[in-house]
Amino acid sequence: MKKILLLGGSIQQIPAIEYANKQGYYTVLCDYLSDNPGQNFAKKFYCVSTTDKDAILEVAKNEKVDGVVAYASDPAAPTAAYVAEKLGLPTNPYKSVEILAFKDKFREFLRENNFNCPKAKGFSSIESAKEEINQFTFPVMVKPIDSSGSKGVSKVEKVEDFVEAYKIALDNSRGKNIIVEEFIEQDHPYMIAGDCFVVDGKVEFWGLLNSHRNDKVNPYVPVGTSYPIYISKNRLDLVKKETQRLFDSLDVEFGAFNIEIMIDKNDKLYFIEMGPRNGGNMIPDLLYMATGEDMIAATIESAMGNKYGFNNTIIQNKYISTYVLHSDKNGVFERVQYKNGIEDKILKEVIYKKNGDRVQYFDGSNKAIGILFFKFDTQEEQMDFTNSPENWIEVVIKQVNQ
Repeated sequence: MKKILLLGGSIQQIPAIEYANKQGYYTVLCDYLSDNPGQNFAKKFYCVSTTDKDAILEVAKNEKVDGVVAYASDPAAPTAAYVAEKLGLPTNPYKSVEILAFKDKFREFLRENNFNCPKAKGFSSIESAKEEINQFTFPVMVKPIDSSGSKGVSKVEKVEDFVEAYKIALDNSRGKNIIVEEFIEQDHPYMIAGDCFVVDGKVEFWGLLNSHRNDKVNPYVPVGTSYPIYISKNRLDLVKKETQRLFDSLDVEFGAFNIEIMIDKNDKLYFIEMGPRNGGNMIPDLLYMATGEDMIAATIESAMGNKYGFNNTIIQNKYISTYVLHSDKNGVFERVQYKNGIEDKILKEVIYKKNGDRVQYFDGSNKAIGILFFKFDTQEEQMDFTNSPENWIEVVIKQVNQ
């Protein structure tokens, strides 16, 4: 029986474990949390941090695994590439994965390879950052270089607010390093996002989506996605051209990549993120509902050295959306209240919390309460929902004294 090592056992990573089990692979799971839900699905579990490359390498050697996957995990992606490269298993170059996983290295790579890039610099101390911050044109974005789920990201309008934003980013950085970059004004209503899949160095599947935010709670954390993407053909062609050029520059051979892109009023394209892994918030599930293409299967089989064939059938008039259930305050979860008949549009409910569970203010994707999937009949119906979800859904939270 072939063995596969999976890095991360959160509730969003369980579908990858389940798929591997169904295919008859022996599933070995690593996660630093002893109470992770994925261990209940894997054949064997090790309580090991997925960012400890050498410890994971020892597990992989002892188990004699045939493939390594960091499904929907930014922190674990470099580890998966490191271990697979050491063992001669299918992987993209560790150096390339590391570039994509760390924002400062990614920005430097973009500049060196003639991609558009805002002025940006990484810092490891508040003193050096304060000395150089006046060299930036405000507003600026302040981010941890190694965080995921938009945790610790702030927009800073004036220099007086910089130190507080630095501290927030630092608190969310595993390596205690942050990056400052000048703000980009996008010239389209929604962030260009989604997943794509590379086969033999070429993008074989484009799962591009609109990424939605809640400006009233946190404008930088995604609260949902929608299919199909709403950008012009010229801009879509630009996205595909520049993305393929990026993969060529990085010697990428295969695998899933999670995209965040902006285009400004001058049609200059900026890569905000290119995560070397499947998207979080169950993006592969949405893409399967919308296109019939199974990104989970493609990811697992490619890591095991097998080919996965994409049909690339263009599906018209299918309007699929997700909505991330979240709270605008700390409190206790009571229920989800549906309004105006929206429950008739629900394809799937995934709710992480039960009545009485504590919830937190939504300042990162890790604070999500659940994810809902919807199918709409028209684009207008879809946009009515995604632009004003509060008209259709209420997350009832009981505020408690701290």
